[in-house]
Amino acid sequence: MLKKTVMSLLCLSLAVPALSFAETATHAVKPLTPHQERMKTCNADAKGKKGEERKTFMKSCLKGEVAVPAAKAPEAKKVKEIKVEKPKTEKKLNSQQMRMKTCNADAKGKKGAERKTFMKSCLSNK
Repeated sequence: MLKKTVMSLLCLSLAVPALSFAETATHAVKPLTPHQERMKTCNADAKGKKGEERKTFMKSCLKGEVAVPAAKAPEAKKVKEIKVEKPKTEKKLNSQQMRMKTCNADAKGKKGAERKTFMKSCLSNK
């Protein structure tokens, strides 16, 4: 009986790492998200930049801005940044979001407790 228990534990100890490896392998197949793709591209483009220059470049690149490095444009001493418009997707707002949008617009100019009181009463009116 002791031999069977020892053998069972031995087999189980060998099976657990194999299962965790199989689980890890399935996770590695996931495609990158759009943000991860952008990070990968921007990181590759930032090769050779260091410190503040890299930080500035990465910030503008991740926002979707196109930057022309000074090395490629000899007439420019600094990086030229051109803002690229992102396509706006129209989202349908639900009733709560519409009410929030309307109340927020009506609350312009109000601050602090006055705004809080107004928003509470405005959002509770159905």
